[in-house]
Amino acid sequence: MKRIALAVSLLLLALAPLLIDNSYYLNIATQVLISAIFAQGLNLLVGYAGLVSLGHAGLFGVGAYTAAFLLASGSGQVAAAALAIGVTLATSAVFAFLALRATGIGFFMITVALGQIAWGIAYRWISLTGGDNGISIAARPAPFGISLAGATPFFYATLIVFLAVQGAVAVFTRSPLGVSLRGTRDQPRRMTALGFNVWLIRFIAFVLSGLVSGIAGLLSLYQTKFVSPHVLSLGASAEALLMVISGGTATLLGPVVGAAIVVAMKYIVSAYVERWNLVLGAIFVAIVLFMPEGLVPGSVRLWRKLRSAGTKREAVS
Repeated sequence: MKRIALAVSLLLLALAPLLIDNSYYLNIATQVLISAIFAQGLNLLVGYAGLVSLGHAGLFGVGAYTAAFLLASGSGQVAAAALAIGVTLATSAVFAFLALRATGIGFFMITVALGQIAWGIAYRWISLTGGDNGISIAARPAPFGISLAGATPFFYATLIVFLAVQGAVAVFTRSPLGVSLRGTRDQPRRMTALGFNVWLIRFIAFVLSGLVSGIAGLLSLYQTKFVSPHVLSLGASAEALLMVISGGTATLLGPVVGAAIVVAMKYIVSAYVERWNLVLGAIFVAIVLFMPEGLVPGSVRLWRKLRSAGTKREAVS
């Protein structure tokens, strides 16, 4: 069943440009993939490491701003993307070094502070970031000579990156390092007693999480060809955290489902419902009440319960 569901999902994603005969909605589908990459990066930290961050929009924005500044200064696309990833990795390492001095609420508050510092730099350092006016770029890259100017080719390019990230996260979480990371989440003292370097494992997870977030920021820049301080705001970090929690932490599909819900509410439902934030809040409350583990694990639990009930009825009859 899992393989069938995966095959159907991949087929639907591949046929999305044919099924969605509207560039606006295709751009929304692309935004879902970008948001899912961002949420998956945060999920590495929240779900698998048990560390809740509310400052990852800062890392998302660092990747976008670095590439935008370099492209606006005349650098090539390859150099700008490579340097953006490098700067994001370095910033993630600094964030991790500072935030991992504490755990629990202390870690949470440090990430909030770091995210706000990044937002403040983007907002106030006008000569570098453009302030409220942000930075615009002229065009999207053209890898291997393939233009990504249209909605369809850019969707497929984003889909390839999305699948690569999903595959990388799947491999990482099943690797010895990924298993050790879950151990630091569940039993940090026991892991320390067994000789594991808990701080280093969490540090690596934080840097990888920041890397994925930076990739999402780079894709977001390419989609809109514009970046502003809004992408580093506390609200952007909260949206990503909402995606992870609502879909289901420590799962591959949870952040994707959560991203689809939030993006759909933000760009589709908001066109018909003025108080769409209220509707989103009600959905989140309902998920917490009836599926506290998230939509994906909750749906699996409900399906198993219904199937078990059906099996029992057949056995009785």
